[in-house]
Amino acid sequence: MKVSHGKILVFFGIAHATLAVSPFAFGKQFVRFAEKFFFKISEGLFEFPLLNGEMNYENFAAFWFFYFGLLLFPIGILVQHLENTNSPLPKKFISTYLGIVLIGVYMIPFSGMTFLMLPHALFMLYQHKRS
Repeated sequence: MKVSHGKILVFFGIAHATLAVSPFAFGKQFVRFAEKFFFKISEGLFEFPLLNGEMNYENFAAFWFFYFGLLLFPIGILVQHLENTNSPLPKKFISTYLGIVLIGVYMIPFSGMTFLMLPHALFMLYQHKRS
């Protein structure tokens, strides 16, 4: 049975974005975002400490957690397209994906990057070397 890396990435993207808006993660922040119709959820540059601002780290984390899930979705679709056309995944893509995952693992060791994405990236690399 051939593993579909594209479907795995799409699944990770959907799971990440769904978890972000759930009450188990950043649901409270997304309720506040919705109250503003998702417009101007941050003060942007004015929140930077360099400009004597104060960052709202919960909103910042909520946005990027959700946004990362959205970014994984089209990447997964592109990978799925390559797989459907029997094109090999470029080694540069796999190496870049592994590098991004390793940075995430280093920065947030107890996360989905470590337990889900790292094994996936290593498996992609392993399959590429075998082919």
